[in-house]
Amino acid sequence: MNNKKIILASGSPRRKELLAQIGLSFTVRVSEADEHTEEMKPERLVCILSERKAQAVWKELTQEEKKESILIGADTVVAVDDRILGKPADEAEAFRMIKLLQGRCHQVYTGVTILQQGDQQEPEALESTESVQKKQFFEKTDVLVYPMSEEEITAYVKTGEPLDKAGAYGIQGSFAAYIKGINGDYSNVVGLPIGRLYHEL
Repeated sequence: MNNKKIILASGSPRRKELLAQIGLSFTVRVSEADEHTEEMKPERLVCILSERKAQAVWKELTQEEKKESILIGADTVVAVDDRILGKPADEAEAFRMIKLLQGRCHQVYTGVTILQQGDQQEPEALESTESVQKKQFFEKTDVLVYPMSEEEITAYVKTGEPLDKAGAYGIQGSFAAYIKGINGDYSNVVGLPIGRLYHEL
């Protein structure tokens, strides 16, 4: 990675754990980007929002920081029946989301945007605008959930775990008891497709 400093434009503890897990050194700069959009296709939505998050932090960097840094923005959503599920607003919405997911298969999408300055990567793989180079991709993972009773859903919601997670669940937490199987990248469901990201970097 050409000795550049990695900046993660996210306050997500799951994304921080994943980057640390593969031994990358990085700093965190939380993005305050507007996440409202009318986009309805999940693969496009996560790319749009990951870029917004990355660009919001990029604008705050000094020229020296931009020269020295690779910045990573990411966004994750859950989709079922063409319906996008973000983070639930409250316990009632979390209950409704999990009830929608139980007993069936859904998809988790994570979009990643990588920004840097200079000519350190292959030009054909990048889009250049005002000397900022952008690389972008998304990953999709299918997740199959066991059937759940309303009592099980209520008990899970009461743990508080669903409230800061897309789709109202964390696969790495106690909801693992209800995961029947996945097809794709597990870390993508946690919030960052770490293997793909490492190789893109």
